[in-house]
Amino acid sequence: MSRTTEPVVVIVPGLRDHVEEHWQTLLANRLTEAGRTVRTVPPLTKDQLSREARVAALTKVISEVDGPVVLVAHSAGVITTVHWSQWHEADVRGALLVTPPDFERPLPEGYPTPEVLAENGWIPVPRSPLPFPSFVAASSNDPLGTLERVAELTRNWCSHLVKLGAVGHLNPASGHGPWPRAEELLRELELG
Repeated sequence: MSRTTEPVVVIVPGLRDHVEEHWQTLLANRLTEAGRTVRTVPPLTKDQLSREARVAALTKVISEVDGPVVLVAHSAGVITTVHWSQWHEADVRGALLVTPPDFERPLPEGYPTPEVLAENGWIPVPRSPLPFPSFVAASSNDPLGTLERVAELTRNWCSHLVKLGAVGHLNPASGHGPWPRAEELLRELELG
């Protein structure tokens, strides 16, 4: 694939938005340095828990891209992407969906309750097949979603499950910064 035909990489962060030491931020920096075009959904300044506002922000970023995109979503960004896919169309060549949370079960203390998530439009989480190829990267010890529940979502979305082992939520809080496997999975998605 030549540089001119490579899809634009769209980074879809979770509810905590942009974090400097997060693998998504580091991936965006590495890809940009390598000459790839990368767009990141910006942090919300209001309605931060609103699913509708997050989907609108993703829609805006994708609409500004002239050509194909590949989505790289983490945590609630995965759920944003899945909601977006139910009502919007674009030339999405694939999606890397990393450690989706189980919003339909109680999350650890400090996270929104299922009731708050429902009030903000997050649940029910769509179960329809995604209209583009996707990998769902799952952890065996993610405090925000069991491997069994993530595997169920993966089947519903007609995605390919990638088991990562015990990596927590694959974020700085679980001891992760750079995640080189993201680039490998991205290449694999793009090669089809």
